[in-house]
Amino acid sequence: MTRQLFWFGVVGVTAMLIHLGSVALILVPLGLAPLIANIIAFILAFQVSYAGHRYFTFRNQETTVSRSRGRFFLVALMSFAVNELLYWALLQYTLLDFRIALALVLVAVATLTFVLARYWAFASGENA
Repeated sequence: MTRQLFWFGVVGVTAMLIHLGSVALILVPLGLAPLIANIIAFILAFQVSYAGHRYFTFRNQETTVSRSRGRFFLVALMSFAVNELLYWALLQYTLLDFRIALALVLVAVATLTFVLARYWAFASGENA
């Protein structure tokens, strides 16, 4: 479990930096609204997140690539829905800068993602 938490953190931080960097440094400065930029950044970060978790975080868990990718995509979509709702609420009801609001949301959703990924998306057949 310690190894999984370590790699989850490494992969998660990498995906978060890609997500946050895409929004803050590329997409919003190009003129996209933060919530639209967040959707595009999610798609980019998902690719990094899935590959990293499949090959590093949960590499010893017996599961097929197609099953784990589909399940992890559902976990990511659910996490993103929570992400987008929280991000919208922070942008709508606080004075937080869009970058700070997104960073807070990304950290908050990470725990939910780990639990669902470990115990469902990448779980072996008898544990899923």
